Amino acid sequence: MTRWYGKLLGFIAGWLLLRHPAGGVIGLVIGHALDAGWLAPRRLKAYDVLGVAPDASEAEIDQAYRRLISQYHPDRVAGAAPELRARAESRAAEINAAYDRIRKARAGTTRPRR
Repeated sequence: MTRWYGKLLGFIAGWLLLRHPAGGVIGLVIGHALDAGWLAPRRLKAYDVLGVAPDASEAEIDQAYRRLISQYHPDRVAGAAPELRARAESRAAEINAAYDRIRKARAGTTRPRR
């Protein structure tokens, strides 16, 4: 289900704040950006890449990483067409970056404070 209420609220707020139809259009664009997730933090997008929830356990994250990287590893499609291999390489790089981002974020939050 797609989100729509950000667009509506943005349109109304823009119209009321600027008192002009152009304000409604500006609010509509900002609402769409919020609904589409353009302004979401990168750390939340990393969880979407791996297909896990932000409150997933370490074991679930590791399992999702292993499953995805075994599926998209470039060596697995070594004999395939060059464009398929390039897509697999870019997807594997995206999965590795997301996994590294999650691991660094979780390591930083579990560090003991002095």
